[in-house]
Amino acid sequence: MLMTSAEAAKYLRKLNEELNSLQNRESLSRQFTVSAGENEEELRPEYDYAETQAAIRELEAEIRRVKHAVNRFNCSTQIPGFDMTVDQMLIYLPQLTAKKQKLAVMKDVLPRTRVTRYNSNLVEYTLVNYDLAQVSADYEAVSDELGRAQNALDLVNTTVQFEVEE
Repeated sequence: MLMTSAEAAKYLRKLNEELNSLQNRESLSRQFTVSAGENEEELRPEYDYAETQAAIRELEAEIRRVKHAVNRFNCSTQIPGFDMTVDQMLIYLPQLTAKKQKLAVMKDVLPRTRVTRYNSNLVEYTLVNYDLAQVSADYEAVSDELGRAQNALDLVNTTVQFEVEE
């Protein structure tokens, strides 16, 4: 079956929801409590251990099959405009995000800030030890690169199909 990464992600979400639901139903029905004198057969919830385990195994196998196909796709598919595969891009994006966050803090400080210390008559200043203009330029460049990388990955994830073996 052919699908894109975006389709695979939605399908995996659906499979995981089904698995969680099945596991929750099993948890609620595999044991039950009755009071003395109550007819336990009337109160017994429907539960078939073998059938439930088979359904869980089937869902887990399908999840593994789809995740394996996604992993193969991620390791072998190049992102246009970048010299990296999808899996490398998935590492690069958080690196860019962290760099952007650091630069955002650095670019917004004043070149010189007075430090007030209690119980001290000294006047102290904190001075930046870098070029604020360069940091601002780097912030803009990283921000642009992050947007470009996200758009390139989104395009691949929504348009390039791969085979999920049946």
